[in-house]
Amino acid sequence: METWVLITVAAAFLQNVRSAMQKHLKGVMGTTGATFVRFGFGLPFALLYLVVLWRVAGHPLPVPNGTFFLWAVIGGMAQIAATFLLVHLFSFRNFAVGTAYSRTEPAQAALFGLVFLGEKASQGALVAIAISVIGVMLISVARTTLSARSLVTSVFSRTAGIGLLSGTFFGLSAVSYRSASLALAPSLPVPDYIMQASFTLGCVILLQTMVMLVWIVAREPDELKRIGAAWKPAFIVGFVGASASFGWFMAMTLQQAAIVKVVAQVEMLFTFASSFFVFREWINRLELLGCLLIVLGVLMLIVL
Repeated sequence: METWVLITVAAAFLQNVRSAMQKHLKGVMGTTGATFVRFGFGLPFALLYLVVLWRVAGHPLPVPNGTFFLWAVIGGMAQIAATFLLVHLFSFRNFAVGTAYSRTEPAQAALFGLVFLGEKASQGALVAIAISVIGVMLISVARTTLSARSLVTSVFSRTAGIGLLSGTFFGLSAVSYRSASLALAPSLPVPDYIMQASFTLGCVILLQTMVMLVWIVAREPDELKRIGAAWKPAFIVGFVGASASFGWFMAMTLQQAAIVKVVAQVEMLFTFASSFFVFREWINRLELLGCLLIVLGVLMLIVL
């Protein structure tokens, strides 16, 4: 099995843990605070990874250029917007539909990859992307009381719009991070996907932390108290989130962002495994069908 696949699966598992804890934080702080925790508390770990690679493992530091900074800024701001919108969905009673549309990220990443990088996905890859996206969307609405008519109506709902926009920003950020990381390669003696990913992550998460901190101080200063009161779980979110992001950045340096994001849908399988084996929650037929479609899409990409 290729290295990027193993890295992606590990990152998906860590993201599943981070998402569960981040949803818990949404109950004790606002949307902005829960979004900031992912970046602010992840910054020390991202910088630690970079220092260890440089000073301990002996990887040379890349030299950033204008192209790197451009894509890093675009990706960083897009991810903030995407995360904010996704966390905001937790405030809605019927957030399942919105969350489903946020999972269109792989398809949108494929479009952005084509537009900005000229990366063309094969017909088989496009079919795999479509199958996995449908599978995730089925899972997201499987436990709602939506009828066929109301499901069509929900496409134009506010939550669906927020979810779709979140997926757009996630797709844009994924392609931007790949572009930024690849822009560092010419400055290295030989391409080093681990250092390229770590350097990109460190720069991006530093930018995101600074931007969000300025926003909170200026617009929502009371949020700082709530963040401080929940520092223990926030610390764990930061560690797991930074580790997951490091995995995403490495995988997307090695492979097209859209392809990586399809394999990343195995996060949903980890969620169901936790529900079934830990919480003893049964999986209904629609959820099972969604799981099978995700597996099919992932297997198609690995075999292709």
